[in-house]
Amino acid sequence: MSPIINRREAIAALAVTAALPLLPGCGGEPAPPAADPQAGARALLDEIGENYLRLAPESATSLGLDTGARAALRSQLADRSADGQQKIAAQVRQDLERARAFDTTGLDHATRTSVEVVRSAYGTALEGLALPYGDITVGSWRNTPYVVIQNVGAYLDLPRFLDSDHPVTSAADADAYLARLQSYAKQLDGELGRIQAARGQGLVPPAFLIDKALSQMRLSAKSARDGGSLVESIARRTKGIPGNWAERARTIAAQEVAPALDRQIAELEAQRAVAKDDAGMWARPSGDAFYRWALKASTTTAMTPDEVHAMGQRELQELHAQMDTILKSQGYTSGTVGDRMKALAKDPRYQFADGDPGRAEILALIQERLAWIRSQLPRAFNTLVNPNMEVKRLPPEEEPGAPTAYGGAGSIDGKIPGKYWINLRTPALHSKYSLADLTFHESIPGHIWQGEYTHQMPLIRQLLAFNAYSEGWALYAQQLADELGAYDNDPIGRLGYLQAIAFRACRLVVDTGIHAKRWTREQGVRFFVEVNGSNPMEVASEVDRYCSWPGQACGYKVGHSEINRQRERAKTTLAAAFDGKAFNDGLVLGGNVPLDVLGKNVDQYIESARPRA
Repeated sequence: MSPIINRREAIAALAVTAALPLLPGCGGEPAPPAADPQAGARALLDEIGENYLRLAPESATSLGLDTGARAALRSQLADRSADGQQKIAAQVRQDLERARAFDTTGLDHATRTSVEVVRSAYGTALEGLALPYGDITVGSWRNTPYVVIQNVGAYLDLPRFLDSDHPVTSAADADAYLARLQSYAKQLDGELGRIQAARGQGLVPPAFLIDKALSQMRLSAKSARDGGSLVESIARRTKGIPGNWAERARTIAAQEVAPALDRQIAELEAQRAVAKDDAGMWARPSGDAFYRWALKASTTTAMTPDEVHAMGQRELQELHAQMDTILKSQGYTSGTVGDRMKALAKDPRYQFADGDPGRAEILALIQERLAWIRSQLPRAFNTLVNPNMEVKRLPPEEEPGAPTAYGGAGSIDGKIPGKYWINLRTPALHSKYSLADLTFHESIPGHIWQGEYTHQMPLIRQLLAFNAYSEGWALYAQQLADELGAYDNDPIGRLGYLQAIAFRACRLVVDTGIHAKRWTREQGVRFFVEVNGSNPMEVASEVDRYCSWPGQACGYKVGHSEINRQRERAKTTLAAAFDGKAFNDGLVLGGNVPLDVLGKNVDQYIESARPRA
């Protein structure tokens, strides 16, 4: 029987970390050298993790770690002001110096890997924080030049966080909710100062992105004034808790949050008056330098825009050759692969009904595919996790600027389930031959499944993630579902899978085209629709996303291709000793890593699997 890593065991693995007090100031002096280098490394990693959590209180809540010595974090939000960014940079610099100075000689592979991961994430983040503008993350996937835009900003992140992740089971929790609601208004003003400063440097987003952001932000402001989701969330969850929680929330939302949103709206309107439609970073001050860094952060490689562009074109041709064979077998023989996929998309057999009936069909199909893949996972892994997840519709005000779906693991203690967020703005966003593949990517064995393995790792490893690994794994998860037989009797479904992988190859071409080769937004959309036969409704939002998150879309296929390259290397080296289940275990148990560290984890697997004389 396959061993199961459960959440209780994961929490036990973090017990030492959880017992640590919050560190004062910005980190303090390095821990004294330990006689045991393993113990010294663990202490260093624990301290760095605690320093990170203090600057990212939402992460403490999402992971279920804002209790005990960390309980004060439940009332706080990350500081989104310029001063907050400076504090993050100072902490990152200090902790990077400590990680680089630590002698990793004598550490076991897992602990040495954790130190290397910190060095990589913090080094890249520090380079980003030195750029003249932008919203730069530490070990995360979303880096953007624009602090507030159609898919970036407190106005999107915090209402969703407060409703989905902030627990309300006691009066103390409700008080913490209200404290965070007041802080939400402060964070909006912190962002306002940064976007005003950016405009002073000549950084103005493309006009079409500002239009989307203004539309969404006006809905948010109206909701705050009218007692919308910010009030409804606490009202719904305090029915058994004495107190005037909803009334207090309504006052804060109307008198503090709504005016702060109005101030951001006024600034974006001022930016809109001078904005242009140039989509790429090439048109922004210091834009080429920002894009080079963003591409490095996203791919964890030193690939140039030209190299990424060429890789996308090459892999797209290979994938379309496979699609061509299937299309011909199904009677689609005329035109390019893109032409034939557009024809397939118009077939009523593969479309969902309009409106709520179609939304219900989508949710039912997702559940059916989740049940199937769960039954297959023992064939792909020796070490299984037990994912705790739920499927949720994106908030309607977020849907216009959001992708078709996204997902992530829940808290360590299981109280906050992983979320597979599905965009149901219109059922036409999805097709019956593509939805299964999307589900495998976002949930199981994709993002939610992979995220569950991190719960047994040191705290800092749960907080750091690398776009190329995260998204490369999710594409590899789609591939695993295909290899497990998801489309054995469904050639049209396999077309959907291949089109989705080809879609990520297109991203390499379009993202670099927009930001380095001066493509227009329309050129980007047209490339997807004409070359890959993609849904024009979907790719319009996709291309807008690339405009606001430069480089991020390139991590997917770069990571996926590297995972497959490493798998082929292991197969060639080990021959008959290669075990696919053990290889997959090595990928997920090694944690979320930059691609150079991934290669070292595969080295470790190869060494452990070699036949002994």
